[in-house]
Amino acid sequence: MSQGQPRRPREGGGVPVQDRPVRYGDVFDVSGELAGERVAPRDAALLQSAEQTVLGETQRGGPAAAMQSAAGINARAGHVGRGQVTGPVADAGVAVTETELPGRRVVTESVAGQVVGRLVTPAPVFLTEPSGALDKDAVTIGRALEAAAAATAAAGKPVDQSDAAAVVAAEMRATGSGVTVPGGVGSAAQAAADHNAAHAARDEDKIKLRDVLTDARERLLADKAATKLDAEGVALAEARNKPDMAITPDGVADAVTAAARLNQERP
Repeated sequence: MSQGQPRRPREGGGVPVQDRPVRYGDVFDVSGELAGERVAPRDAALLQSAEQTVLGETQRGGPAAAMQSAAGINARAGHVGRGQVTGPVADAGVAVTETELPGRRVVTESVAGQVVGRLVTPAPVFLTEPSGALDKDAVTIGRALEAAAAATAAAGKPVDQSDAAAVVAAEMRATGSGVTVPGGVGSAAQAAADHNAAHAARDEDKIKLRDVLTDARERLLADKAATKLDAEGVALAEARNKPDMAITPDGVADAVTAAARLNQERP
């Protein structure tokens, strides 16, 4: 999440982590007393519980997961007790709040009053009965990917790692496969993102999202109607791979969410 994306506890280089406790300042961009506090197991458990209450699950790669990793290192090294909670957390607690903005859902997580993560995804898709996702004219994930190509064509958006992650997630959901398909649209997006990062300094030399997604349906081994769960999975994959943890306007996540909304919110 932004503010910023949780830093990973360092177990190598410098002072070995078992000889030096992992502190909040090692994991998050925080200041003051909290930055110097050791991450404790109860702190992590409290934020995990708050994430589950608001989001329905602990976010993979999110602040609670980062705190659990750091607290586990500290507990195994004997720097903190397994039932310990730090002073600032005991005093000010933790919080996960959800805000609805036009077309966007903003989830903010804080520890002892300081923001440790912020995630911006499309507004949730609401289910209606009966769902239109089973209709023969339902919008498929492949069509949504092609819509993203069209929406970003004028701007000439280069493919980055967040785009690649979103396309890979979309392809896996469309095909029902748990792996990236060789020669598929996901592998093409990942290759484009790697090329752009390593070999193309100028935007005009970079591979564009439209180049990868224009014929997405032809490159998918299978396709399916976009659903609420597909939209959520693709949005999280895209946001988690952006430094600011905010999806790209009119990008892959927006397109799959729009498709799911058409399918599942129609009367």
